[in-house]
Amino acid sequence: MRANCAFRWLVDKEWRALMASKAWWILLLVMGPLVGISFISAAGTYAEVSGLNGTSAGVGEALSPLIGVWAPAFSACELAAVFLLPFVVIRLVAGDRQSGALKLEMQQPMPPMTRIMAKALVLLAGWGVAMLPPLSSLLLWKSYGGALYAPELVTLLAGHVLNAGLTIGLAAAMASLTEHPSTAAILTLSATVGTWIVSFFGAVQGGWWERAAGYTPAAMVAEFQHGLLRLDTVLIALVLTLTGLGLTAIWMRLGIAGRRRVYESA
Repeated sequence: MRANCAFRWLVDKEWRALMASKAWWILLLVMGPLVGISFISAAGTYAEVSGLNGTSAGVGEALSPLIGVWAPAFSACELAAVFLLPFVVIRLVAGDRQSGALKLEMQQPMPPMTRIMAKALVLLAGWGVAMLPPLSSLLLWKSYGGALYAPELVTLLAGHVLNAGLTIGLAAAMASLTEHPSTAAILTLSATVGTWIVSFFGAVQGGWWERAAGYTPAAMVAEFQHGLLRLDTVLIALVLTLTGLGLTAIWMRLGIAGRRRVYESA
């Protein structure tokens, strides 16, 4: 019972820290225009292809709403997960160590993994709030007379949630491994942008670059954007996310020798 109370206290504390995070509010402010521009462009293109401007062929033969409208509208989530979400994660994870709040947290009878899971739950909830703009675009699409197919939407949402989970695991691990939030941000962006570079070289060079690009988060999101739900992809994403959170739990402990933490990480 005491552990449950401590966990609820920690979740409430992390949620209040998220509410006070400028990075999270910037994420919310940017998501609206990003989604709006993407949705307007996608809906206009879809209307042209469907025959609005003189084309007689039906759009269903060449393009589905999932690929033509929903995937472009939700592409803002992919950009936000790469360039904005890491700063929110680093602020929530590294901020406690910078302010000294981590020392107070460690006085609560909770395992380190439980502490980081509380942070991860709050971050996922914050990401859910950030996804409200693309979800609202679905209501607009429905009001325009467009069709919605629930299984495809659930698959698309799952892909972006898993992609956000990968970013949370990576950014949290970097924030715990490094001494300063700026260093963690640089390393996280280097890793995420590096996967985009691999995808670019895969499209241009082919060969082993193309094979390597098939394992990047962008390739994973592309599968979900086409309505493909693969069990191996989901399991790999979950394992990588939990690995990042596990490394965070190991390295966020104070007073533990570095050699021991390296051993436990291995």
